[in-house]
Amino acid sequence: MNLNDNVYNSGLSREDAKFKLWRKTGLLLTYKCNAACEFCYYCCTPAKGGLMPVETAVKAYKSLKNLAGDTAKVHLTGGEPFLYYERLVEILKAFQDEGLGEVDLVETNGGWANDEEVIVERLKRLDELGVRRFKISCDPFHQEYVGIEAARRLVKMAKEILGDKRVLVRWEKYLENPVEMKNISGEQLKQNYKQAIDDYPARFTGRAAGKLADMAADKSIDYIRGQKCCRDLLGAKGVHIDPYGNVFSGTCSGIVLGNVNETGLDEMWKEFQPGRNVFIKALFESGPAGLLDEAVELGYEVKERYAGKCHLCSDIRAFLLGKKIYPKTVGHSECYDL
Repeated sequence: MNLNDNVYNSGLSREDAKFKLWRKTGLLLTYKCNAACEFCYYCCTPAKGGLMPVETAVKAYKSLKNLAGDTAKVHLTGGEPFLYYERLVEILKAFQDEGLGEVDLVETNGGWANDEEVIVERLKRLDELGVRRFKISCDPFHQEYVGIEAARRLVKMAKEILGDKRVLVRWEKYLENPVEMKNISGEQLKQNYKQAIDDYPARFTGRAAGKLADMAADKSIDYIRGQKCCRDLLGAKGVHIDPYGNVFSGTCSGIVLGNVNETGLDEMWKEFQPGRNVFIKALFESGPAGLLDEAVELGYEVKERYAGKCHLCSDIRAFLLGKKIYPKTVGHSECYDL
């Protein structure tokens, strides 16, 4: 498709900023995870649920191919997708059977990587099923739950089986020089969090809009007021899709644009127009501060400081979700710590 196939773009002049084509999607197989990292953008925990049906994954990939053609890229993530390894394999095999092409990336925190025979078997299977790259999350937040030896073992064996260029580590710095995150005081844990987000700034959405955002909060409402989200919404070149089919723009977890089980990504993209949804229109024209008046009327308590507009947005959305306001747009509930 081309940019003018979108209803919003079709009414713009040549000089106006256009709504970009979606070319990639991340499929969240589940919200369930063996970890509960403080920077998780989707509030995943061992207690969360959801498991993406094969049909949902196939529809997402097919409709992305309709939209972006051979430039379409899909990656599989979670939660922790290896908690449901058999479903991961079923989805990858379905992609092959449908002739959809390779999968760009599979992500994991490596908490399962204790048995070398299992590691070899699984990595070879992913290779056979067309996975181009393999990504291991390795940082202080994950190492609060996953031992560094499991991460190192998985990285080493993945590079041996797949080759160095196909293995990504987020972040190599911590693989070589891990930060002690267990059996330390609460104050030391807090300092380690602070150092981690100083080293690699977080997006303050999901659970990252909790403790981490409060630690980094240094901006007043007046500073944030007027920071619109139009560029974020128009410029997002991809989406994430949760286990229930809910579609999130870019990394704006918890703001639902539609459901891929009901409408393919190609049709959803064509029909996207910010002014058609009251909530998204407010973000587009005024940013999260545009939601404040309504939220305050409903009882929302404004904080003295926020870490930025994403922190404000996430905080307001969690409040609105609790009030069951904008139920079709603010969700899914498992994407929030409530």
